[in-house]
Amino acid sequence: MTIQTRFKQTALFSASALALAVASASHAVDFEVGDTTASVYGYAKLDIIHDVDADMGNTVSHSAIRLDGVDGPDGHTDFQAIQSRIGVTTSSMVQGSELKTQIEGDFYGSGGGELRLRHAYGSWNGILAGQYWTNFGGFLGTTPTIDFLGQVGQGNISRQSQLRYTTGGFSVALEDPGTIGSNIDVENRLNVDEDDVKSGLPDLTLRYTAGAGNINYGASAVLRQIEYYNTASDSDESAFAWGVNLEASADVTEGVTVRGSLTHGDGLGGYMYGSPGQAGYIDNNGDVEGVEGTGGTFGVSVAAGSGNVNLAYGIATADLDDGVDEGALSTTSTDTVESIYLNYIWSPVDRISYGVEAGYHTRETHDGADGDAVRLQGMVMYSF
Repeated sequence: MTIQTRFKQTALFSASALALAVASASHAVDFEVGDTTASVYGYAKLDIIHDVDADMGNTVSHSAIRLDGVDGPDGHTDFQAIQSRIGVTTSSMVQGSELKTQIEGDFYGSGGGELRLRHAYGSWNGILAGQYWTNFGGFLGTTPTIDFLGQVGQGNISRQSQLRYTTGGFSVALEDPGTIGSNIDVENRLNVDEDDVKSGLPDLTLRYTAGAGNINYGASAVLRQIEYYNTASDSDESAFAWGVNLEASADVTEGVTVRGSLTHGDGLGGYMYGSPGQAGYIDNNGDVEGVEGTGGTFGVSVAAGSGNVNLAYGIATADLDDGVDEGALSTTSTDTVESIYLNYIWSPVDRISYGVEAGYHTRETHDGADGDAVRLQGMVMYSF
């Protein structure tokens, strides 16, 4: 039984990403080199994880949740420090405009333990080039969680290479295709393999953000092409794909912030974080069809002591009906994932943060099977 079924009579709440929660607590070592100001920043973070049921990995992986009736080992404890992070930013004046650069990494590379590039970009006169947060979606509708990835169903707050232009609250970008967004599922197509899947055009993303009083809001869109090479007809087959994301946060009263988001599209794939399905599939005529996806988040943060109590909910769904009917997708494929988090994150003194969290996670397959799992997590983080 999924969270949505169990709590359909209850209002569920949540509120923004741990990145936001710690941003104000992060510090930097600043120094000047000529006319350039450079800053070194980061943190060391210990995560203490206990999975009551199946082992869900370094971050919550819904695919690892065992379905009801499937036996396996329960109770897994892991201590890790791979979210620890270091970065460098620079700022220089060039012809009257500020030139900014940032290079940042953590240790989630190769499944955990190796240095991984997060950000590497420069920006000047509104033009950003390099690897940075995707222009689709943002942090307004997400909740601080100790789990690194947090709520499913939001616009995928991840990073990819891009060329972006920003003016005021509007930004438009050409982004690396086939990475965040994923592409066509060819697993059940014997005459097509992964090498035939291609990305001929960049993904186009647009975003607008603004605020009014105690409310901040944003709207994003992604337009993309998913395609493959059809060896039988010696031609490229493609489909137009799209997605939209709406997000908002509101300070409803002193010490209480509510946040939420909605994401929907056809062929958006991983642009919706936690999407159970890939962007599309190949039907029995050899044509490309997009997989429709819908997700959402909702939550609340309440100030308490030297920190905040956060209650966060997220859901991501994929409409697999047509793909299953075509035989392109399996009836045992997951089509719904959900998560709910309750945590307390606090900073007793400057530069130091602690947190404790309980998470409840579910998945449901197209044929109606489901499963759930509980994760308990704590953290200690020292910033510089």
